[in-house]
Amino acid sequence: MATTHDPAQEIQELIQKINHLNYQYYQNSVSEIPDQEFDLMLKRLEELEEQHPDLRQPHSPTQRVGGTITKNFETVTHKWPMLSLSNTYSEEEMREFDKRVRKIVGDEVEYVCEQKFDGVAISLTYENGKFVQGATRGDGTRGDNITANVRTIHDVPLQAHGNDFPELFEVRGEVFMPLRVFEQLNAEREEYGEQLLANPRNATSGTLKQQDSSVVASRKLGCFCYSFHTAHSHFETHSESLQAVQKWGFKVSDTWRKCSSIEGVLDYINEWESRRFELPIATDGVVVKVNSYALQEELGFTAKSPRWAIAYKYAAMSAATKLTGVQYQVGRTGAVTPVALLEPVHLAGTVVKRASLHNANEIQRLDLRLGDTVFVEKGGEIIPKITEVDFSKRPTDSEPILYPSHCPACQTELVRTEGEANFYCPNEKGCPPQIKAKLEHFISRKAMNIDGLGPETIEQLYSTGLVNNVADLYDLTFEQLVQLERMGEKSANNILKSLEKSKETPYDRVLFALGIRFVGSTVAKKLAEALPDLQALRGATYEELIAINEIGDRIAQSIIEYFQEPAHVELVERLKAAGLQFESQHTAPEIQSDRLAGETFVISGVFESVSRDELQQLIVSHGGKVVSSISKKLSYLVAGDKMGPSKLEKAEKLGIRILSESEFLSMIE
Repeated sequence: MATTHDPAQEIQELIQKINHLNYQYYQNSVSEIPDQEFDLMLKRLEELEEQHPDLRQPHSPTQRVGGTITKNFETVTHKWPMLSLSNTYSEEEMREFDKRVRKIVGDEVEYVCEQKFDGVAISLTYENGKFVQGATRGDGTRGDNITANVRTIHDVPLQAHGNDFPELFEVRGEVFMPLRVFEQLNAEREEYGEQLLANPRNATSGTLKQQDSSVVASRKLGCFCYSFHTAHSHFETHSESLQAVQKWGFKVSDTWRKCSSIEGVLDYINEWESRRFELPIATDGVVVKVNSYALQEELGFTAKSPRWAIAYKYAAMSAATKLTGVQYQVGRTGAVTPVALLEPVHLAGTVVKRASLHNANEIQRLDLRLGDTVFVEKGGEIIPKITEVDFSKRPTDSEPILYPSHCPACQTELVRTEGEANFYCPNEKGCPPQIKAKLEHFISRKAMNIDGLGPETIEQLYSTGLVNNVADLYDLTFEQLVQLERMGEKSANNILKSLEKSKETPYDRVLFALGIRFVGSTVAKKLAEALPDLQALRGATYEELIAINEIGDRIAQSIIEYFQEPAHVELVERLKAAGLQFESQHTAPEIQSDRLAGETFVISGVFESVSRDELQQLIVSHGGKVVSSISKKLSYLVAGDKMGPSKLEKAEKLGIRILSESEFLSMIE
């Protein structure tokens, strides 16, 4: 795009172009330009907004990237109450609902059927087409203001398309976590030994209440809109409103259907009882609404729900089968996870042969034995799980399942850390599945993104002895690669080029790629922001680590233990020598004044109006210096909520001046 000499005009043109491209990509699955070109446009917009902060607009696409810290969620009152729906579970109850409706408004009734997505209800408010507020349902009358988090959801337009909408309107929708994202999130949690999330709805709810909106952005939430509200009648029917909000840029599921009778409604319910498993998100029923707004008004409300709508809930699907065995899998961190082996059984549209048992505690809780008849359900319609045992069918000679005392792969004795549910194999340097999983994690897209290497090639490299750890990858030669089975010259060269290109990978992703226990991609970003190079990270104390936002006791201890292991230090030094990035490339903020010249600051805790990263940039831009530890030479400790008590105690003991957030901001006004 050609630039202009008028920054305001260029910013407006970039916003319109990027919003259009986002709409095409997220709504229509169309990529109009290459990713690199899009990234350059977004970067140009960010630069202009940094140079001209007075021209930054709230609906700018740069506001989606996350980073806003919200300590407390403000309570807001809904202009139109967000009432819940009455539930029904049978055809008979649906026919009773239809009779009640026709008794009040007559027989000429049209219904709209929609999928009942298993997510979190949300209210989206727009003024003059611009998104101004996102709120949770709460108690139906009042909810939490989560606007900063909602801005990161790409399905929610920051600016409505067109101009035929009311001055003030509200769109209601369901925020959800796609099944593939949920499965990936749970896989990561299981690998790190963390408790698994029960279902996508719980994961979505927890994500929307995160204090850091960058975490929300990383979870790739979606949103399907299903209702429209404004002060004056804008449409005659609900179906017209769905078509309109979709035209204005909102995402509406194409699974809805208009039905002229209760028979059509029941046909829809029966059809989607099995078809819903084809969808990429979890559903638990169907919502049925009277289509005419005039008839809705005539039908009115009860104290808790509208009389013109009802939710049909599908029964939880369960199946009985026999437990034939238990397999133990060893993950990247050494966690040994039991998997139930089952006689094949049809469940929720698929054939289930395996089910997760999570850990030894779950086997004990279920009192599970080989040969038991068990009931299997799909948690959130996704992950098969054993819910109970049919003790009446237990064989008389059955014996309890004994969790292995040694690693099933390398026979090393397993360990179990106090307070944790999982058993671990401590032989990380000699346990084959751990080594291969670490290599696969390192080359993955979210980590070093090394093209040409996959599980099969990793298996070959490991089995031939060419690679035993991630640093060995950077010692590979063309001659070694072409000797591998099914490896041609072109493929070998592609791998070497990709390894070379991976040396440009940013510091935070290199940290994530190392596979330090409990250090996921989000935690790695926080570490890279607070401790901008490897030396700072390796030298960080426990107190300094837990003072970083999102870093708790377990993560801090894991980082310290990682760098206490000589083999890890040697590995990291080899990677550094190979040319990998172990220093943050954040550009220094533009100097605004010298008010803080010669002063040093330590930042600790969570802040209300600014993020820690913004606070650090403010200090540097006014001539100050941010350090990581407290000493006699320190000028100030900027203290937020939830700061480490030991850091506060040390500052008080040394007589360091402690500033609140407002006191610091007043220094630079």
